[in-house]
Amino acid sequence: MASAWLKNPKVRFMAKVSASLLVPAIPIGGWYYKAIGDRKAKQKEVRSRVRVPNVQSIDDLMIEKCQPGDVVLFDRRCHNCAAGPIAAFACIVGKSFLCNEKGSGGNNKLVDIGTFEHAGIVVPGYNENSTKAEKLDPSNLYLLEATASEGIVARPLLTRLEMSQSRTVLLLPLTSPGERRNDENYDASLKTQRLKRHLQKSLLKFRDTWVAESQKQGYASGHSTLGIIGAFGYVMGLHKVNSAPVSPSAWLVVSALQEAGVGMFLSERTAMECKVDGFLRDHRFHDGEDVVRLRPGWSFNSPVVMRETSRSN
Repeated sequence: MASAWLKNPKVRFMAKVSASLLVPAIPIGGWYYKAIGDRKAKQKEVRSRVRVPNVQSIDDLMIEKCQPGDVVLFDRRCHNCAAGPIAAFACIVGKSFLCNEKGSGGNNKLVDIGTFEHAGIVVPGYNENSTKAEKLDPSNLYLLEATASEGIVARPLLTRLEMSQSRTVLLLPLTSPGERRNDENYDASLKTQRLKRHLQKSLLKFRDTWVAESQKQGYASGHSTLGIIGAFGYVMGLHKVNSAPVSPSAWLVVSALQEAGVGMFLSERTAMECKVDGFLRDHRFHDGEDVVRLRPGWSFNSPVVMRETSRSN
């Protein structure tokens, strides 16, 4: 009876299909278990870190360099992605198809240290219920980004930096017309102060709008799929008609800059067709579509390495 059941063609076919699914599932499951374990270990490390009052860590010093509107780029380790196998695959596809391995910055060696396929934008950390002290605190900053785990989310910049397992984290300081951020003796003019206030107000509104919309639409469940579709569409030359953004994280950052009156709005698809790689090209000296363009007078200062670890890991 049992032998006859095993000889059934349908049963044998189902057994082969099950085996073909089970074999790759075992290493994937092992990898995912390790990725989650590494993430929990990192969370425990950050929570248990000893913080000495009035003594700044390196991360604290780096946060002092940041202002709303600055862009943060991540050269992520795809194998450490704890959001799931699809998210890790989206990371790999993004690095393979959307990053220039030879470096995107020409003679600027800072941008040749990694392949950056994820980005976020620094936004104010306060809200309507915040105290006056919190609103005036220059270190009260959040990082707004599109993620596979939580959707479009704004998290404290310091915590985000401490939790990052990326190989390299790069800061692109945004400079307004006439501003000199690297000059310690520079006093911002009234025009610059007005531009900064408008920038912060616009980013605050953009943050609240898109975080709420992400939760309402359940964006997190589709983030990785959008990234995969966008990357494949780009490499196949279909990015100009593709309904998915080339890079979801770049789309969010460019949209925020456009909303704040900083990013150039060339067409309805400007943000949709941007890559993270495009932030590493100075739009004043590079032509072509793979460049993030800012309005006249606005620019990014030289990149600042916020964190860099071994390239072999």
